[in-house]
Amino acid sequence: MIELAQLQDLVGRWWFNYDEGNFKVLEDLVTDDVHFSCRTDTGATDYEEFVRADYTGRDEVMAWQTDHRIHSPYPLRHNGTNAHLVEQRGEEATFASYIFVSQILGGVSPLSTGIVNGKVRLDGDALRIAELEVVLDTTESKPFNER
Repeated sequence: MIELAQLQDLVGRWWFNYDEGNFKVLEDLVTDDVHFSCRTDTGATDYEEFVRADYTGRDEVMAWQTDHRIHSPYPLRHNGTNAHLVEQRGEEATFASYIFVSQILGGVSPLSTGIVNGKVRLDGDALRIAELEVVLDTTESKPFNER
């Protein structure tokens, strides 16, 4: 059984090491068959090509992560908040969380928010990310009942 604290630790380690460009650490946090996807909720921003990804396998995912991070601002801070387990299935579990991304531009400024869905799996004695889907918010906020 996967514990919530294990999941939250893994998600926190992923975003921290991504922001700091610790790519060797990131490689060890994912399964061999990891699937990573990223997009915006509208698909209609000026930066779609920069954020759009759909890769499978550690090598493909890490190649995209490395290239994307190298061409992103620094400092950049991804805060994976509200991470919670959605469903447990033996040595696998799905999770969901929000993400809040900030950068320094005339002071701390929000860059993006979004929803992260994923799957983690026990791989030997380590918990690793098997799937990570990031959907960045670009839709203008409005009252909930008007969505």
